Amino acid sequence: MSDRFDFSVSATDGRARTGTIRTPRGDIRTPAFMPVGTAATVKAMLPESVRATGADILLGNTYHLMLRPGAERIARLGGLHRFMNWERPILTDSGGFQVMSLAGLRKLTEEGVTFSSHVDGSKHMLSPETSMEIQRLLGSDIVMAFDECPALPATVDEVAKSMRMSMRWAQRSRDAFGDRPGHALFGIMQGGVTRELREESAEALKAIGFEGYAIGGLAVGEGQEAMFGVLDYAPGFLPEDKPRYLMGVGKPDDIVGAVQRGVDMMDCVLPSRSGRTGQAWTRRGQVNIKNARHADDPRPLDEECTCPACTGYSRAYLHHVFRAGEMISGMLLTWHNLHYFQELMAGMREAIAAGRLDGFVADFHARRAGGDIAPL
Repeated sequence: MSDRFDFSVSATDGRARTGTIRTPRGDIRTPAFMPVGTAATVKAMLPESVRATGADILLGNTYHLMLRPGAERIARLGGLHRFMNWERPILTDSGGFQVMSLAGLRKLTEEGVTFSSHVDGSKHMLSPETSMEIQRLLGSDIVMAFDECPALPATVDEVAKSMRMSMRWAQRSRDAFGDRPGHALFGIMQGGVTRELREESAEALKAIGFEGYAIGGLAVGEGQEAMFGVLDYAPGFLPEDKPRYLMGVGKPDDIVGAVQRGVDMMDCVLPSRSGRTGQAWTRRGQVNIKNARHADDPRPLDEECTCPACTGYSRAYLHHVFRAGEMISGMLLTWHNLHYFQELMAGMREAIAAGRLDGFVADFHARRAGGDIAPL
């Protein structure tokens, strides 16, 4: 294993690319989907089960972990990898998004954000410097710069003002990150749905210099058409030789469209959250296992899937345990959803390498358009 962090592209197909991010804790095959382990756990899954689905990297959450159990405690216990029993790469977000969406009584200044914890009401401060220190204590392999996410809807002037402050914070994050061989700092492009602001943000980030670049401020309710509109140009503003990470995406069709537009990494709570609410994602689209049509159905959720939920259990069983409120329901459906998402990524990596992504995408959409198998 390398003691450095680097990225190489092995094949391209249109704007889509496949390659490898190398870290001291292992390689990440791109395009990559990163399951979200918010509070040092991917809900309802053991780490080795997450790995078995094909995941190379997990996402941890700075905001949640700083509040509970605390970054200093995790550091004393040997760091986040040992704490959660995941020895492969971890990316931590900076906490900026959660402060905006979850925390109470927040006050934003040039210095940072003061806020009240949603857990116990205690007062905290997050700034570029404190975010870098918390992520250093956690020991994550990929650290995100601290940025501000304006609440939507926002005017172009509000988005511009927020983006420019995020760029000043990006410089402070870079300065505070210091020299950490084997660890990477990613800058985050902002600018809403305005092309000129996205370009200004990208130029500011490139002038600072990062090991990777994220596209932030999307998947926040603007809709797929607007998101793809931004992705038609935004990845092209970023360096070719560095990974591009689209934050918070998404549904399978969002992921496929993002990869087609040159994105290398994505994360989303969707597969695990859906799994706990009886929603399964399959090659034929979404299946709601709570529906009565599944009560007597002996067939698997997806006859082509090799996950434990599909190889060992019927739709009738999955329907029963969901309706009965049994814990195994969330476990099996989460495993299935994560397996499907990773299978989708593997299929795209293979298709890009073979130069046949367009055919793969056409088949993906055609199968979903056909809908679920007919009821018995």
